[in-house]
Amino acid sequence: MLPAPAKMDVSTHLDDPMRPKTPPPPDAVEHFDLVLEPGRNREWRELWRYRDLLYFFARRDALVRYKQTAIGVAWVVLRPLVTMAIFTFVFGRLAGFPSGGVPYPVFVFAALLPWQLFATGLQASSDSLVNNAQLVSKIYFPRIVAPISAVAAALIDFAVSLAMLIAIALLYGQPLSWRILTIPVPLAIVLAAALGLGLWFATLSARYRDFQHIVPFVIQVGLYASPIGYDALLVPERWRAWYALNPLVGVTDAFRWAFVGQGRPLDGPALATAAAVSLALLASGAAYFRRGERAVADVI
Repeated sequence: MLPAPAKMDVSTHLDDPMRPKTPPPPDAVEHFDLVLEPGRNREWRELWRYRDLLYFFARRDALVRYKQTAIGVAWVVLRPLVTMAIFTFVFGRLAGFPSGGVPYPVFVFAALLPWQLFATGLQASSDSLVNNAQLVSKIYFPRIVAPISAVAAALIDFAVSLAMLIAIALLYGQPLSWRILTIPVPLAIVLAAALGLGLWFATLSARYRDFQHIVPFVIQVGLYASPIGYDALLVPERWRAWYALNPLVGVTDAFRWAFVGQGRPLDGPALATAAAVSLALLASGAAYFRRGERAVADVI
């Protein structure tokens, strides 16, 4: 007589990992489609989610700039002071350009303030993708974080220079007035211009490395094409509308009006032109950067 077959533990058999799983019936499977749509504000929402990374990049850029230098952060003070001294000697003493009764060092420094912010922000944002090539090619983050943080880091130098300008103005007996409260308007314009051009050159520099040599040349030419060491009123009136297409013209006039504007009217048309040109640069630069952003990681 054969022995009775042993009872099989059904629960153990079903939990056996070696036993092939029976697929569930088609009706039990939940199907879904993942659709990625760009959306109108997706870039800005994504930028907001990465705001901590933007802060980290800006902080890193500000620290690294003067970390391995001989005199460190003293460059923040020495660079505008030396530039002011040279411009005062060349344009004020040798060329004898008028300053409207304002001490020439204050006259020059008030114009150097927005120019230095523009030049520093443009240079840093133009090199931002190339300098972060290792990160751009390996991990994902909104690429626009790099140029924005580079421009934001330049605000630290601007804050130091602003304190120096106030001290120099008081030292020369130049009184300050309520007009200094209008500084945020030209400040926003110069930031838009620096970021707009920086987005253009950042994309181009990632594709063509010779643009890294073009940016310093543009900055050097722009220094003398902007009314830093001289007054914009020296430009013939028939050329002033075309001259105002340089956004630094209206911005420089607004900064001088804010600090040394006694008896000097604000050039409203030049400031409006500067705002329009800067917004156009920012919009076109953002569009060009977004269009070339996908290929940056492949070509950088």
